[in-house]
Amino acid sequence: MTKTATIFDSNPQTLTIAVLVLPHSSILEVASTLDPMRNANRQAGRDLFRWHVVSIDGAAVPLTCGIELPSQGPLPIALSADVLIVIAGFRQAEVATRPLIQELRRIAPRFLAIGGIDAGPWVLARAGLLNGYRATVHWEDLEDLANAHPKIEVLPNRFVIDKNRFTAGGATPACDMMLHLIATRFSQSLARQVAASFITTMRAGHEGQTQHDSASAHSPKRGLDPRVLSAVALIADNLESPISTGQMARSLGLSARRLESLFAKDLDTTPGAFALNHRLSAARRMITDTHHNLTEVALRCGFSSASTLSRAFKRKYGTAPSAARHS
Repeated sequence: MTKTATIFDSNPQTLTIAVLVLPHSSILEVASTLDPMRNANRQAGRDLFRWHVVSIDGAAVPLTCGIELPSQGPLPIALSADVLIVIAGFRQAEVATRPLIQELRRIAPRFLAIGGIDAGPWVLARAGLLNGYRATVHWEDLEDLANAHPKIEVLPNRFVIDKNRFTAGGATPACDMMLHLIATRFSQSLARQVAASFITTMRAGHEGQTQHDSASAHSPKRGLDPRVLSAVALIADNLESPISTGQMARSLGLSARRLESLFAKDLDTTPGAFALNHRLSAARRMITDTHHNLTEVALRCGFSSASTLSRAFKRKYGTAPSAARHS
């Protein structure tokens, strides 16, 4: 491979990938990374990809769904691979220990390319491995990553490829990125076959991350009325400065009553209730997964004060924000 070539260039050779899965990752992120490769091998009738899953110490990895993912060995096993992908989810600041960061920094030059998925870019950023690169991260962390690591050009894209670094914002963007790898390295037709087998479509990396694509219990499903999806996008895009039902309706060329009717039909709720649930879900994530104080969380999520957020939070979740953070 030349100095300017990347793993995303056309190349018929088998690519070996080591996937470092950190504790509290999502099983969907792991599957979105591994299954496209497995399916590509099946469709092609030969090993286009080889992979091994590794953990920090070689032990099984506890995932957010409550199961443990078997590991094929500790991180040094990854050194036999061409590529390293780091998958991280919740509590990445806790699991990305100083020894791990130092080890990643030490072994990084051994790989043709290094990638991160969901909170994986945070781990790579802590190791200095994204300095001078364009990258993305899960939409909830875009602003924080940009502020904490100004040497990284943080983009709100589904996935970003910059020379020998690649990052994806979550599980479905990871699948999009792996399909893109199959398409550019091997063939578009093969990638389309893989996508079809999963009953999905290939989405471009430059497409934005929409907050309603997250795994919130209040997220809408595709196939809803396009006007409802557009309203949800407006809610997501105006998290810090909530938009009223009337404003949403006017921007969509509807009456407020018509928009409420569409929400009732498709989501069994009102636009206002959906927006409040979305803001509270975002606040809960910040409270449990970041160190931002309650006032900052409130302002970022469109609440006028910490006390206003606390009251709404307790009504919805039955506990105070401080208790949620402690637990």
